[in-house]
Amino acid sequence: MGTEVLKVDSARPSRAALERALEVLKVGGLIAFPTETFYGLGASALDPSAVRRLFELKGRPWSKPLLVLVDSVAMAEAVALVTEPARAMMARHWPGALTLVLPARPTVPAELTAGTATIGVRLSPHPVARALVTGLAGPLTAPSANPAGAPPPTTADEVLGYFDGALGLVLDAGPSAGGLPSTVLDMSGDVPRVLRQGAVRL
Repeated sequence: MGTEVLKVDSARPSRAALERALEVLKVGGLIAFPTETFYGLGASALDPSAVRRLFELKGRPWSKPLLVLVDSVAMAEAVALVTEPARAMMARHWPGALTLVLPARPTVPAELTAGTATIGVRLSPHPVARALVTGLAGPLTAPSANPAGAPPPTTADEVLGYFDGALGLVLDAGPSAGGLPSTVLDMSGDVPRVLRQGAVRL
């Protein structure tokens, strides 16, 4: 059986499409959705079994943590210890393509942090991604919707080429912009370190 696909307006996603996506997420399912760069793979980030399924589907190394999308600084604070320097970076670059790696709160599943005790958080400017996080009332995973080592997808058809039948739903908003991924800045220690130079120049 193939994966369900729903067309959505990238700027103003319909309530019905969002509610269907949230139904899938809330029972531990996986979805694909558009972001400002590539299509991402979404799981409810605080659901350990859903996160494990995502790792297995992507063939992602268990030692490589997942970043999560949040819809506010307050949601970031619910899963991470946000320092004042990190708060300043959020004020400067969020919403935007900057992922901050911070110490994870003890309530965050080890499956999400890959045992590192840290978590990467980002606030996306994309209306669909933002609406999903807000509707879920919790963080959403967002690695690119491709098997490990394969090119990241910019269309729903490319996602289906990888994962048709393995996802609960794909939200199809047409081609995404592609380009550079988010910059990843590790602020979990005393000295900030750029782990991945991406769209935000630091």
